[in-house]
Amino acid sequence: MAQTSVQPDQRRPQDDPEVLRKIEQRAPSLARLFRDRVTASGTAVAFQYFRTPPGGSEELVDLTWDEARGRVDALAAGLVDLGVQSQDRVAIAATTRIEWVLADLAIMTAGAATTTIYPSSKAEDVTYILGDSGSRVVIAEDATQVAKLEAARSELPDVVRVVTLDPPRQSDPDGWVIGVDDLADRGRRLVAAQPTVLDDRVAAIEPDHLATIIYTSGTTGRPKGVLLPHDAFTYMAAATGAMGEMNADDVQFVWLPLSHVFGKLMIALPLQVGFTTAVDGRIDRIIDNLGVVRPTFMAAAPRIFEKAHARITAMFAAETGVKKQLIDWALGVGHQAVALREKGEQPGGLLALQLALADRLVLGKVRERFGGRIRFMISGSAPLDPEIARWFGAVGLQISEGYGLTETSAGGSVNRSADGRWAYGTVGIPQPGTEIRLAEDGEILIKGPAVMRGYHNLPEETAEALTPDGWFHTGDIGVLDERGFLKITDRKKDLFKTSGGKYIAPAMIESRFKAICPVVSQFVVHGEGRNFASAIITLDPDAITQWAAGHGLAGRPYGEIVTSPQVRELVQGYVDQLNAGLNRWETIKKFVILPRDLSIEEGELTPSLKLRRRVVTDKFRSELDALYR
Repeated sequence: MAQTSVQPDQRRPQDDPEVLRKIEQRAPSLARLFRDRVTASGTAVAFQYFRTPPGGSEELVDLTWDEARGRVDALAAGLVDLGVQSQDRVAIAATTRIEWVLADLAIMTAGAATTTIYPSSKAEDVTYILGDSGSRVVIAEDATQVAKLEAARSELPDVVRVVTLDPPRQSDPDGWVIGVDDLADRGRRLVAAQPTVLDDRVAAIEPDHLATIIYTSGTTGRPKGVLLPHDAFTYMAAATGAMGEMNADDVQFVWLPLSHVFGKLMIALPLQVGFTTAVDGRIDRIIDNLGVVRPTFMAAAPRIFEKAHARITAMFAAETGVKKQLIDWALGVGHQAVALREKGEQPGGLLALQLALADRLVLGKVRERFGGRIRFMISGSAPLDPEIARWFGAVGLQISEGYGLTETSAGGSVNRSADGRWAYGTVGIPQPGTEIRLAEDGEILIKGPAVMRGYHNLPEETAEALTPDGWFHTGDIGVLDERGFLKITDRKKDLFKTSGGKYIAPAMIESRFKAICPVVSQFVVHGEGRNFASAIITLDPDAITQWAAGHGLAGRPYGEIVTSPQVRELVQGYVDQLNAGLNRWETIKKFVILPRDLSIEEGELTPSLKLRRRVVTDKFRSELDALYR
């Protein structure tokens, strides 16, 4: 197993040989990994999900590993009965829910490969993805997704059946659309007739067999299908599990889009480690669900942490008198503890006593908002400002930031809480068995088992992204410090040059502003070819409405609040604070506050809440142009 490679003058701690041994002994496929977990943990709780029984109220339901296998096997055999062959593609177009997890495991068990489709995807994108991938069956969430498929049926000759998770309409002339229960019934009949049909399929899966195609945005406007084999995910599960961050007693809460590689990885991990996973993709219910699930760890995109930080700090800022002084004192104590831990030390003496008191009076109450049992949280998919991470650390919520892409199965590097190998402002050290180095221009290159096979049907783009000896060009710019910790400075394609010839890295500035301003939602830096940098700003509806209530704007509609002189003055103060820490050519000279927030529905954010920079700057081109007149 290759060791991590860094620049010649840099060193990092070597991976534990025992960790590498565990990685080398990983399962040959996700299907085998799932079945091994069922054998080891059959009666333990595998998954939890919310269900509303007829005439009752919503409840959290347990699903054991044995029960999960029963449901998975029925669906898998049903797919085989529909004619699905080894490495055939089966698409899932659904939100994050327990049925998504079971369908994906069923596809793996049938020896097929999952094509992931965001349910928010436009009909033309769905048609392209299904046609390009050659998907044979589509598992569609509801009537909305089925309608997209029926409208394009003549363009989808490879699709032999659509399986809907919600009950299908009563009449379907030729049976092209069936319900998930019908699929399971087919499967049970097939297994009764051929008892070893699934055993044979699982045994035939090789590590390099295709497990998933995930489509990402392409430079031509068409999505690119990233080909990820079973070995990529079993490696990621084995490497993460071997680092000791998680154990079988953990409970994770998954709300991330399972169509995204980050979400897919978080479902592979419990197969390796054996912990319980609660699944519910309703973003508006995350806070409420935390109190019910009470997870011990959770992965999220930075936007979730930014919103929580903004909301809690705004609540703290609204306090007065002795209570405000107590909050400030407790946070100050928490930050002193964080500063010590950054040096590899632990609070002792008087500070330890103060920390215990601060925890009882203030900090512990913040953790209760996250369920009260969180040991650590994982941040990925976009940069998280280190000051926000330190704030969470101060209240006793450690955030381990990591780095990876769809093309690397979400893996690359990560901060490790278990053995203390973490540093704020970085995305950690390379995962065991993965190599990372920097190109001459600072681009991050990654090599290892998690790297994709290539882009489906795109040999030229594959050759551009992958070197002959297996190094993947990430398109991200970074630096490696003397300890081997990786820091991302920006996307290579997002760097822009002003008309004065100065380069600006927008992501760094954007994340810094989100740490400074408690009412911001999105901050988009612009300035390519311009004579100064400007910004598009949107404000968080909850935070700015709370602020408005105490500043003479109570009851006003959102659009009126954010365009008011009072809010303009408020935001200008935070922009001035940002500019004080920037180089002169990076400072934001002008900005526009939009009358609404950016959204997934408008195509301005990805389903994993990342900014679609080009879409935003194109859509609001007239507002930006006005800043330069």
